[in-house]
Amino acid sequence: MRSRTLALLFLLTSCAWPLSATALDEGDRAPAFSVPSLFGDGNVELGKYRGKIVYLDFWASWCGPCLKAIPEIEEMRGEFPDDQFQVVAVNLDQKAKKALRFLEKNPIGYPSAADPKGSLPGQFGVETMPTSYLIDRDGVIRYVHKGFSRGDGSRIREEIRMLLKEQKLGKK
Repeated sequence: MRSRTLALLFLLTSCAWPLSATALDEGDRAPAFSVPSLFGDGNVELGKYRGKIVYLDFWASWCGPCLKAIPEIEEMRGEFPDDQFQVVAVNLDQKAKKALRFLEKNPIGYPSAADPKGSLPGQFGVETMPTSYLIDRDGVIRYVHKGFSRGDGSRIREEIRMLLKEQKLGKK
């Protein structure tokens, strides 16, 4: 019940975000950010991964589709070369312990920022949870994925492969 209340609260507050921000889309430049790590080990900086393809995932422990996506994202992370591909997450839980509790059972090998005040969703114009952005080597958003359901991982993998292939062909 509490999860539903929080989800409803998020939806209501997320409806206000577009008033102050426009949802970023394919072709837009991803805003740079430096936010404390969920794990308390420094900051997570998007710019640190410039030159790699970045899968940026906004998630929260109260978001059911987010929790379904995380194990698949972790699996996907291992399928692509580390020197060309990076997953970065942004957790939106107000209390980090809930996210950390979930990650104890479902460990991830990629950085997750903690953004309990929700400033980054406003910058990106996140309207749905989860929302993920596939960002190219130059920091340009190339694909936006909203929500997560069965079979979505195949579509995301296809987009990543296309970006990796562009590098081999020398295209942008």
